[in-house]
Amino acid sequence: QVRLVESGGGSVQPGDSLRLTCVGSGRNFGDLAVGWFRQAPGQQREFVSGTSWSGGTTYYADSVRGRFTISRDNRQNTVYLQMNSLKPEDTATYVCAAGPTEGPNEYDYWGQGTQVTVSS
Repeated sequence: QVRLVESGGGSVQPGDSLRLTCVGSGRNFGDLAVGWFRQAPGQQREFVSGTSWSGGTTYYADSVRGRFTISRDNRQNTVYLQMNSLKPEDTATYVCAAGPTEGPNEYDYWGQGTQVTVSS
């Protein structure tokens, strides 16, 4: 079993930055791929970014590529999502997930999410 806890969300203005953190606990978190997803009210959940277990391979949705950066520190069981140049359309609940398959695929373990609101 793997438990995931996100933090770092908040309310910011367009153009601002936030760094989301996902801390994993439980068996073999460092062996798992991790993905970030987001869901806005009334919309389907969408893949945002992902990383392989080592951090050597990363994935991004077209909507965030060039603005968001995913990274991980397996010594700290932590995955980060640095979000720059935030836009109102980035407003959503951001959830991290972990599993054996990397990229925009199905994941086995999910956190509860952290809210990001971008508004002027």
